[in-house]
Amino acid sequence: MKQKFDIIESTCVPLPLENVDTDQIIPARFLKATTRDEKFFGDNLFRDWRYDADGKPREGFVLNDPRYGGCILVAGANFGSGSSREHAAWAIAGYGFRVVISSFFADIHKNNELNNFVLPVVVTPEFLSELFASIAADPSMKVRVDVPAQTVTNLATGRSEHFEINAYKKYCLMNAMDDIDYLLAQKDKIEQFENDRNP
Repeated sequence: MKQKFDIIESTCVPLPLENVDTDQIIPARFLKATTRDEKFFGDNLFRDWRYDADGKPREGFVLNDPRYGGCILVAGANFGSGSSREHAAWAIAGYGFRVVISSFFADIHKNNELNNFVLPVVVTPEFLSELFASIAADPSMKVRVDVPAQTVTNLATGRSEHFEINAYKKYCLMNAMDDIDYLLAQKDKIEQFENDRNP
């Protein structure tokens, strides 16, 4: 969903597992779907971890735990490894997450998130560990992600870190633009360039 990014302040969903791959994020069988409906993929985010074979919610899985919620997912290192399926980013966005915080993302998945209006925030392993500890101590604690300033703050401790983001992608997120929207916004400049080259 296209939404402008500015300052996001939210409670978090902790997933302290490393090497979460795209098949765990959205199992391969859902790649056959003919829909692009966000809700469909969001409903099946972490499907095999969330539900048993009968479709009943698995007790103990974080998305089934009412203590946790919000639009920020805090995940272990190497999040989004495995296949390059964009469906994984669709599922994360479709569930309602706007930010994923980890100490390392698989490159293709990281770009897929950005292209689907989910902000991947890379922090140090120490900051990530502190976040997990803060959430465990108080599930109602919040994190602030300041996109203009490129900072992420653990509001339970007051500690902040700077995060990197490609300037073009930052502009697109802050203006709720995908690549096509951006090109259309440059239409006059493109036409002027063409006219100047071909008088």
